[in-house]
Amino acid sequence: MAGTAVLGRLTWLAATVAATNEETPRVHTLTLDVAGWGGHRAGQHLDVRLTAEDGYQAERSYSIASAPGDPLAITVERLEDGEVSPYLVDDVAEGDVFEVRGPIGGYFVWDGDEPEPVLLVAGGSGVVPLMAMARHRAQVGSTAPMRLLYSSRTWDDVIYRDELATLGIDVVHTLTRQQPPGWSGYTRRIDDELLREVAFSAADGPRVYVCGSTRFVDAAADGLVRLGYDPRSIRTERFGATG
Repeated sequence: MAGTAVLGRLTWLAATVAATNEETPRVHTLTLDVAGWGGHRAGQHLDVRLTAEDGYQAERSYSIASAPGDPLAITVERLEDGEVSPYLVDDVAEGDVFEVRGPIGGYFVWDGDEPEPVLLVAGGSGVVPLMAMARHRAQVGSTAPMRLLYSSRTWDDVIYRDELATLGIDVVHTLTRQQPPGWSGYTRRIDDELLREVAFSAADGPRVYVCGSTRFVDAAADGLVRLGYDPRSIRTERFGATG
């Protein structure tokens, strides 16, 4: 099964940038052509390695945005003090080549054949692996109910904003910093009351995937447990501040 290989045994592969797409001014999606790529599961990630002319190498891990079977894609948020993300967002062009290794991870995955409801909780760019799951659900025709609770700073910061409305899932936005005129949705950070209003009933036995900063993930996961969710049903993935 893809993604079960030991990291030390994974081979670095040449990835050619086939297309770039601006999701927001700070976030771009790169579609990659990787000879020898063995496929992935929704929710997995890969490593990217850049090599400078002087031989210096920098590596970072990025979630895979594409559904299994679709062209491999990663979505990258530019971090101002990052080594890798500024290049991938601002400088990379079609035809450029760098190295990737993966897929990595077999815990934070959804294969599309599970009947239980699926609750996705995303903070900022934490939506990326969850988008792979939503795309996979549409791709395989799953009838499992899926709901995304997505926290962003502003409406302009919402990644995949237009596509999310086309995937046949429930999407609930909360905008924590600024809202557009006429906004009637949520305007606060995710808390117990918001989760109580949005989440599936714990009695339905939903699967839960939470991705974002450590603080965000801890708050959401702890809140769901207080609502009666089985901690074993909550899978989490955190990202740090380096890029």
